[in-house]
Amino acid sequence: MTTMESLIGLVNRIQRACTVLGDYGGGTGSNAFNSLWEALPTVAVVGGQSSGKSSVLESIVGRDFLPRGSGIVTRRPLVLQLHKTDDGTEEYAEFLHLPKRQFTDFALVRKEIQDETDRITGKNKQISPVPIHLSIYSPNVVNLTLIDLPGLTKVAVEGQPETIAEDIESMVRTYVDKPNCIILAISPANQDIATSDAIKLAKDVDPTGERTFGVLTKLDLMDKGTNALEVLEGRSYRLQHPWVGIVNRSQADINKNVDMMLARRKEREYFDTSSDYGHLASKMGSEYLAKLLSKHLESVIRTRIPSILSLINKSIEELERELDRMGRPVAVDAGAQLYTILEMCRAFDKIFKEHLDGGRPGGDRIYGVFDNQLPAALKKLPFDRHLSLQSVKKIVSEADGYQPHLIAPEQGYRRLIEGALGYFRGPAEASVDAVHYVLKELVRKSISETEELKRFPSLQVELAAAANSSLEKFREESKKSVIRLVDMESAYLTAEFFRKLPQEMERPVVTNNKNQTASPSPATLDQYGDGHFRRIASNVSAYVNMVSDTLRNTIPKACVYCQVRQAKLALLNYFYSQISKREGKQLGQLLDEDPALMDRRLECAKRLELYKKARDEIDAVAWVR
Repeated sequence: MTTMESLIGLVNRIQRACTVLGDYGGGTGSNAFNSLWEALPTVAVVGGQSSGKSSVLESIVGRDFLPRGSGIVTRRPLVLQLHKTDDGTEEYAEFLHLPKRQFTDFALVRKEIQDETDRITGKNKQISPVPIHLSIYSPNVVNLTLIDLPGLTKVAVEGQPETIAEDIESMVRTYVDKPNCIILAISPANQDIATSDAIKLAKDVDPTGERTFGVLTKLDLMDKGTNALEVLEGRSYRLQHPWVGIVNRSQADINKNVDMMLARRKEREYFDTSSDYGHLASKMGSEYLAKLLSKHLESVIRTRIPSILSLINKSIEELERELDRMGRPVAVDAGAQLYTILEMCRAFDKIFKEHLDGGRPGGDRIYGVFDNQLPAALKKLPFDRHLSLQSVKKIVSEADGYQPHLIAPEQGYRRLIEGALGYFRGPAEASVDAVHYVLKELVRKSISETEELKRFPSLQVELAAAANSSLEKFREESKKSVIRLVDMESAYLTAEFFRKLPQEMERPVVTNNKNQTASPSPATLDQYGDGHFRRIASNVSAYVNMVSDTLRNTIPKACVYCQVRQAKLALLNYFYSQISKREGKQLGQLLDEDPALMDRRLECAKRLELYKKARDEIDAVAWVR
């Protein structure tokens, strides 16, 4: 294969990669990939209806494969990529929408084009800008990418919208407006060139004619005594590139299914023996046109090499970033799979600790539990009701039993204090639960923020379940600890506190000199009065407040020690112990990626390989003359 063929074939393969992998023609590719497609030269075939476009394409390909008929036949753009293969190899065609099927019968290719067109546009005369992508592999073609566009028209026929002429022209312009698009303007020789729709449009988008190749068809159908030399020799309408005349197969040949190779020979004979065009025979015909376009493409590609290489390198960078984002393929070896899982667990654990330690938001909510929720809950405890005058009287009286206390109602004090301290269980357990829910939410958040885990939904579920199971165990231990703190306060009261309280001492009964009993003191009279019970309630309230201050400090310590600290140290310990016992198949089940993601990674890897190879090949052949 020559240097020219290598370059053009390489461009074809890059264009095919862009289309196969969704970067062109309605795909979802990145800007770099779309820019790469647009940087690569293509040939758009433009002409009016029945101008002979289909015949020109078939002559270039050497196969009869396009739908035929009256009126508008091409109703969707056909992106036709020709790939030259080694001599003696079998010809075949592939459609982008049927990637695993090879067509060796080109009559079936024609039928598939028609069926695929109808699938989008229906069986009426509607058009669609969604292209059909067809690749033909043959030793009888040159490397080219041709785009067959709907024929330009002026009048809408039945079943078409009134705007059909504008719609078709607008569609054609989306291709020919691009500066890297080579325009193959098809005009029938038996019509005045001044009325050619193709030339009119080409002149509009390419006024200098640098991108336009003029093709005259139906030379053999001109009136006797006339010829198209004025046009072919550039005297009637001059272009930067020479005009090329084409002799299409006659309708009789088409009806007889005359072989395209035979049609090419007949075309050569026509020009060789023509008295009008014999002196131009070496520069006429479909074979010459294909070689002319191929040579021009090589020239264009050479001038575009720096920009093409730049875009290829940019595409490679984007692909590598995308592959890094999606993650590399999972190994099939059990040891490597286990290592992959543990690496992802470590990544998750790192993010989880960052949330707790302040590197990421969320850990501050635990402090909010201790600084806001716990104090607020302690303030709401119903001590006022518990230590009301009526309640104190009742509890103290019940504690005394049938015999009233003599000095201080110690049993009453104890019952009042124990009853009050029991209320602390609620806020203590609520603090544990609040911390648990914060930790649980941080686990969920950390899993969602671990990029490596996003590929593996099954592993996410199992990791979350294992982490939450550990958090439940930590919560149980933490509840035991905080309840133990409350129970310890009830089990042993601080005697020193009560010793410092003012003592109620009964004054002794004093007798006078006449051995008469004196009146009891006011304290004695108040021993069972309201003031006495109010003092008891006040003393108990002061003690309960002292315990509340203590628990306000110790409950957070227990929560942090039993829950937060343990979550940082041993959140995934049980998961680690279980995962190490699993076999390869079970590990593989945890690494079951989304099939769509796997397909996308495979596509990106293929495209990356192709672009790297393309870069190397361009470097190898670009400057060879």
